[in-house]
Amino acid sequence: MNFEKAKENVAKGLYNSFFAEKSGIPSDRIFEYKKKLTWLLKRFEEHFGEASERNVHLITVGGRSEISGNHTDHNCGKVIAASVGLSVLAVVCPRDDGIIRLKSHGFDEDRLTVGDIGEPDAENFFSSVSLIAGTVKGFEKRGLKVGGFDAYTTSDVLKGSGLSSSAAFEVTVGKILSVLYNEDNVSNIELAKIAQFAENVYFGKPCGLMDQAACAVGGLITVDFENTKEPVVEKLDFSPTDMGYSLCIIDTGGCHADLNDEYASVTREMKAVASALGKEVLRGTDEEEVLGNLSLLREKCGDRAILRALHFFEENKRVDKIVAACKDKNIDSFLKNITASGNSSFKYLQNLYPPKAPNEQGLPLALFLTEKFIAENGNKGACRVHGGGFAGTVQAFIPTELKDTYKEHIEKAFGEGSCYVLNIRSEGATDFTERF
Repeated sequence: MNFEKAKENVAKGLYNSFFAEKSGIPSDRIFEYKKKLTWLLKRFEEHFGEASERNVHLITVGGRSEISGNHTDHNCGKVIAASVGLSVLAVVCPRDDGIIRLKSHGFDEDRLTVGDIGEPDAENFFSSVSLIAGTVKGFEKRGLKVGGFDAYTTSDVLKGSGLSSSAAFEVTVGKILSVLYNEDNVSNIELAKIAQFAENVYFGKPCGLMDQAACAVGGLITVDFENTKEPVVEKLDFSPTDMGYSLCIIDTGGCHADLNDEYASVTREMKAVASALGKEVLRGTDEEEVLGNLSLLREKCGDRAILRALHFFEENKRVDKIVAACKDKNIDSFLKNITASGNSSFKYLQNLYPPKAPNEQGLPLALFLTEKFIAENGNKGACRVHGGGFAGTVQAFIPTELKDTYKEHIEKAFGEGSCYVLNIRSEGATDFTERF
């Protein structure tokens, strides 16, 4: 679409219905997103120059909220996750010189040339440019086409929040390459796999595939990673909102930025237990085998690794129970197992605060305040650590009629704006340029 035509369409509100119906944005924020698109198109021209005759694409990818399956994906486990109504928005124009220029609002521009991308460089680990390079290389390794582009992006997916800002960013880059150079024929689950490759190999973080899959696919999904090459993804026709509960994310103020070693330790310790039993990942063994070899495992791996492995097995069972609850529209079973997931993460996975910083326990504090609120209001609701843990956010399901009271309650401790009431986003990575 011509750039000027896109501006006209935004001004006419032609994308409002897409945001209202597919992107999980509350109805009272639709006008805000119309203004944001107008602002983003203007910022693109301010940064890259006048673009009235350029072809443009408007792309969006949501963040994600993990519902259950805390730290199971990297050992071929099962997860439930949802794409949410906080998202990356991108204005993109192709280039014919192989140069990629990507400007994320509030950050320096990333710039690279497609033909110059080499092997992973540890000096670039944990940088946005490494994610771009890894995504391009992931496309090339699959025989897909790549090329240059100019992109200006903005995101309200909180960085370091457990809502997967990095996965949303990776999937956005992949969606751009799919749209511009592959006729938008790269499936969203394939985009997720490419994004995971970028994060594992070029970014230097040994994550699983859950974050990328949830951001890319959209909706409430369950994923079984037993076969990592072909994970089984199933969309679930279930909405906590329809059952009278609001999804709340509490930002405790902690940041994930310096916690890569903590996340890596979970993967490393779980795999150490599997290795001691002659397997590559925990999905290749079971709880009974672990319990039957405790003396060996305590000596080789340590108690924390054993507890984390036991969490893995129980969490896989909980995913099955929550999937069944979703299919049966059983909100009580759904909430009960959400709470059980959180308790297991606290006691056995042990990812509510980093051992190196025992005084920074915002997550346990948020859980205490939430549990107290739930207990004082009829014991209706659930809460758990959200995402990777160690810092960042807590997830809560609160009766919708109490969400404003809960928000006020929690923000007394963590500050105004720390509690986000979110909707599930029904679509994943999307080029919505022609969606009206």
